[in-house]
Amino acid sequence: MAAANTGAQSNGRLRVGTSAGTAGVAGPRASRRGRALGWTAALAATAAALSVGLVGIYRYLDNFWLYRGYPPPRDPAWVKNRGTAETIAVRSAAVGGRSQQVIVYLPPGYSSQPKRRYPVFYLLHGSPGLPNALLLTVKAGVVEDELLAKHEIRPMILVMPFGSSSRFTDTEWANTVRRHSNWETFLARDVVRAIDARYRTIRSPAGRALAGLSEGGYGSLNVGLHHPGEFRVLESWSGYQRADNILSVFGGKKKRLAYNSPEAYLPRVGRRLRKDRAYVWFYSSRGDRALAQNASFAHELARLRIRHSFLVVPGGHNWRAWRENFPHAILAASEGLDRG
Repeated sequence: MAAANTGAQSNGRLRVGTSAGTAGVAGPRASRRGRALGWTAALAATAAALSVGLVGIYRYLDNFWLYRGYPPPRDPAWVKNRGTAETIAVRSAAVGGRSQQVIVYLPPGYSSQPKRRYPVFYLLHGSPGLPNALLLTVKAGVVEDELLAKHEIRPMILVMPFGSSSRFTDTEWANTVRRHSNWETFLARDVVRAIDARYRTIRSPAGRALAGLSEGGYGSLNVGLHHPGEFRVLESWSGYQRADNILSVFGGKKKRLAYNSPEAYLPRVGRRLRKDRAYVWFYSSRGDRALAQNASFAHELARLRIRHSFLVVPGGHNWRAWRENFPHAILAASEGLDRG
């Protein structure tokens, strides 16, 4: 076969000239180029479809993370007065000077009653977790609006701090063995001081309640017992009373584990809790692995004559239990706090 760049030649059968040669060679090349372009277009379309699909999956997962399969919380139409949420930052030397997110929910009427002071209900998230779950999944703000509209509770400021360096870092709301990781001090000292300084709060133990779900429930009891007199009401929702032996938090040290186990630490502060009229409200689900711990803790509270209520609720260790029982939790906090 003649080369394409030769002059007119004959192979005895087919006259192949420059133009014929060009046609004979460029044709297959054009075909290959066309196929390549087709594959490129197909791959681009596939990539675009995958991108759209991945964005859709991300949005679905993000939406599920925020709402856990529930619709976004909204006040019903019959609720005429609604609270407002805002986010502030609290810088704390206890956690290495970090500036931590704290979500604050101000009750209906807060801005229109400038001389009124309010009790504060501190709410601790679990792990992994973020503080916004207490508003978006537990519906804390919506529930407060509804119960206030029914005149069943007193208005309270809800405070939801972020108690970790990341969503998936476990701190147990404790002062850990790691440097710059004193989350108990961050909460009990720096967050409380910041809220009292910035908002019209009842600045005494009689105006503070502390609660949390799962790890946050454990943290509520642990921090509350270590700081008797700072919080009048302590609540634990599906929490536990014996410190998990997490090396990054407690370092496997027996004394530290005992100090951070509310069941073991309770007798050391029982007299002070009685004197301060502290109230402990907590529940565990029938399907919760920590049910026995909670029952044992209730027995110890009774032995020490500390005011308390312990409930065994249906369900398991899940968002359904925390969402369905929050109205009871905020009612217990409202009733357990002094009027100021």
